Amino acid sequence: MIFGAVLALLAAMCNALAAGLQQRASQLVVARRRLSEAPGGALTTRYLPVLRQVRWLLRHPVWWLGWVFNTLGTLVQAGALHFGSVAQVQPLLTTQLVFDLPLSARNARRRPLLQDWLSAVAICIGVVVFLAVPGAAPTRGAADRRAVLVALVASAAVVVLLIVLAAGRSGTVRAAVIGVAAGICNANTAVLIKLTTTDLADRGIAATAVDWPGYSVAIGTTLGVLLAQQAYAAGSLAVAVAAMTVTNPVVSTLLGRLTFDVPATGGVGALAALAVSLLLMSVGAVGLAHSPTVRGSPSPATSSTAKPSSSSR
Repeated sequence: MIFGAVLALLAAMCNALAAGLQQRASQLVVARRRLSEAPGGALTTRYLPVLRQVRWLLRHPVWWLGWVFNTLGTLVQAGALHFGSVAQVQPLLTTQLVFDLPLSARNARRRPLLQDWLSAVAICIGVVVFLAVPGAAPTRGAADRRAVLVALVASAAVVVLLIVLAAGRSGTVRAAVIGVAAGICNANTAVLIKLTTTDLADRGIAATAVDWPGYSVAIGTTLGVLLAQQAYAAGSLAVAVAAMTVTNPVVSTLLGRLTFDVPATGGVGALAALAVSLLLMSVGAVGLAHSPTVRGSPSPATSSTAKPSSSSR
């Protein structure tokens, strides 16, 4: 359990680096208004405009650097899921925003605010409760493949519905709805990674190569990345990050308990601890996602020094 938790925290740190780099690349592409130059039909423009953005993202070295960290984070996450359960590992990924805080503060050249520290403390307390209370974070349980398939179909239907609902909405609403869809994809991908690592350990490479979970991981990961990029570029980065960060652990916890044969331990106390820990992590994640430090807003001193130079031009 401890080793799985450590790997989950390491994966969160890799994801923080990846998200920062890919957010930057996505914003740079949108800021240059290159999307208007890309070909595409009405269906692509309305429901998945990110497909028109991929062409230039693949040419951006910053996006590729983010992809490297994202891949590394996925591999470390796979290791964490091998030693722990989906319901244990995924909630710990909310600590990504805690790792984002010092990186963003350095880039924005500003000190973290009191709100930032309180949000980070809320996430850390939530993690401590999550790991300390027996039964709150189940560490084992065999997968029920039929239940996994049902969950995948239901999740796919919800994601398609969210994409349709997000079409034509304002930037903030679109970022939130697509962010939720990306979080659902990431949660389901974690379940598939767990199945794949179990196949590799128990049945070997040959059997895993002809089984469906491994190929589903590739599809789920690709869709999750595309939806995340679309949420980043929708207009409200803070809302997108908050929606993804909160949705992933909540859906992962449900999937981990519904699609795996998890032994019931801890009773009502464990469920209460789980609810409190998820609430603390969610509140902290929303607080950090809306922080001007994490969002990369320049400090007041930087903004005031920049104004004379722009007016002098």
